[in-house]
Amino acid sequence: LEGFLADITGLDAVTLQPAAGAHGELTGMLIMHAYHKNRGSARSKIIVPDTAHGTNPASAALCGYRPVPVKSNELGILSTEVITEIMDEDTAGIMVTNPNTLGLFEENIKEIAEAVHAKGGLVYCDGANMNAVMGIVDMGKMGVDIMHLNLHKTFSTPHGGGGPGSGPVCVRKRLEPFLPVPRVSEKGGIYSFSSDFPDSIGKIQAFYGNFSILIRAYCYILSMGKNLKKASQLAVLNANYIKEQLKDTFHLPYDRPCMHECVFTDKIQEENKVTTLHMAKRLMDYGFHPPTIYFPLVVHGAIMIEPTETESKEDIDSFIAALKEIAKEARDNPDLVREAPQNCKVKKLDETKAARHPCLAG
Repeated sequence: LEGFLADITGLDAVTLQPAAGAHGELTGMLIMHAYHKNRGSARSKIIVPDTAHGTNPASAALCGYRPVPVKSNELGILSTEVITEIMDEDTAGIMVTNPNTLGLFEENIKEIAEAVHAKGGLVYCDGANMNAVMGIVDMGKMGVDIMHLNLHKTFSTPHGGGGPGSGPVCVRKRLEPFLPVPRVSEKGGIYSFSSDFPDSIGKIQAFYGNFSILIRAYCYILSMGKNLKKASQLAVLNANYIKEQLKDTFHLPYDRPCMHECVFTDKIQEENKVTTLHMAKRLMDYGFHPPTIYFPLVVHGAIMIEPTETESKEDIDSFIAALKEIAKEARDNPDLVREAPQNCKVKKLDETKAARHPCLAG
């Protein structure tokens, strides 16, 4: 599995130990910190774009770095000039999600990586959106040094319901000595665990990762083979199909080709005091699980739609038709949408109270 993930990302060495995406981020940042410390370079900052996942700055802060936020340009991606200007020798590197959380490919990533490397920094890629680029993009050739993957988002392992998740970390050869122990080694056809890596960041998981989840990802990759690329192509096709079908119905902040997900807003529907949350609740009446809402934070009232590669055109068309009907309702009968869901066994919940004062008793 380590070998498969290295091939898919274009990097050289992998640890399977991290138990979740954020755990993978933290592991990657610990590796970055260990690398700079080993070189006698005490750096204090890390560049984090405004389209990053919220755990990115948290992972950096846990490693003692001060996150430096950077705004995306008018195209929804990072500007090489901006990164070049703020990158200095006190900055450990950059954490970039590619494709980013707007569903857009960071097309300047190679030039950005060169600017970061010129100042001795490292490029960390949040690989949560790898489902868009498997077999299409070589992260190593784009200048990525460290990258985590979410097996629970890209490689068929459970997502939701508490997991368990898995966030393997892939690195370049020069960073391999810093990977967590134990490492799997092979000698004479015999595999064993080895902890003989003096520069390692140490142990980060009680056992060797979430083993049952790793097995599932391994089987998925074996069963898919070269069709991993097709999975990504279909995911991108489906997202762009939805985008084109709905862009005249909902506000599209970045009207350009997307990757595996597209992001709309509630700007048009807000004119009738119908919000993203109202429409998400109404979607339940049509038998659909609502998509991610109010993320990414750089878009007001965001509706993020990520169809993946598995949905049929018939299902996608039904979803599109439901959203178009909801938009019509928002215009002609806004109270109907604001009071949704109408047909569910459980209707409106006090979500704020549920988040702040959860009742966990059976």
